[in-house]
Amino acid sequence: MKLRFTKMHGAGNDFVMLNGVSQRIDLSSQQLRALADRRFGVGADQILMVEPPQRAEVDFNYRIFNSDGGEVEQCGNGARCFVRFVHDEGLTHKRVIRVHTLAGIIEPQLQQNGNVTVDMGVPRFEPLAIPFDSTGLTPMTEHREHLWPLDIGHQVMIAALSMGNPHAVQRVDDVTAAAVTIDGPLIENHRRFASRVNAGFMQIIDRHSIQLRVWERGAGETLACGTGACAAVVSGIRRGLLDSPVKVLAPGGELMIEWRDSIPESPVLMTGGAVTVFKGEIEI
Repeated sequence: MKLRFTKMHGAGNDFVMLNGVSQRIDLSSQQLRALADRRFGVGADQILMVEPPQRAEVDFNYRIFNSDGGEVEQCGNGARCFVRFVHDEGLTHKRVIRVHTLAGIIEPQLQQNGNVTVDMGVPRFEPLAIPFDSTGLTPMTEHREHLWPLDIGHQVMIAALSMGNPHAVQRVDDVTAAAVTIDGPLIENHRRFASRVNAGFMQIIDRHSIQLRVWERGAGETLACGTGACAAVVSGIRRGLLDSPVKVLAPGGELMIEWRDSIPESPVLMTGGAVTVFKGEIEI
């Protein structure tokens, strides 16, 4: 089949965008992997599909597939690209849209300057909600955050939380020297995370800025991870190390994260850019 697509990125986290409203798209895991392949396909961290809404209270359905072909719950950088994409495709003229994902409903907003702000929802910390098996573990409490000992051949202390998808965040002294490509896959596939997990490596710069690298579940290390940025900032605030708003410096660019932790059930807001790289057609 011939497939029309748009290549986009948010802070270097790159996507193949598919318009499932104007064309019928039903891809197998093998076809998704081929599309994401950087040598034989278009190449992307994730493939994002826009579909017609399946319920009256939303504007679109938003499906996210990692480069390994697996479908996942949430992608923050992708949500920003989603808004830009549906505008560029003429699918909506709204600046605020309601989008249904596997993790629930999100409301991205296109700003006048071209940036996009996304309400990423309320973070969850209960082990069952992540999901994270904490059986037999004794956490260390730092301010209001639980830090869990995780054995990956050596012990690392991680904060476990959900931003609609699972995250394990650890603080490092030097993110450049962090063992992301070694420890990342060990954390991702740890038996205590039934759905696997995204592994974040956070370096505190000051109370309003961090550097971050993320080993993403099903994709490996990416240049930026929106939900990973949210998870890192939330963890840093709960540890008493950060104050909102926080600038997140990822290898591919900057994101701004806001979280009013003093208000119960407060959502995390993420703001950043969304860039179209090129459009094309591929036979797959």
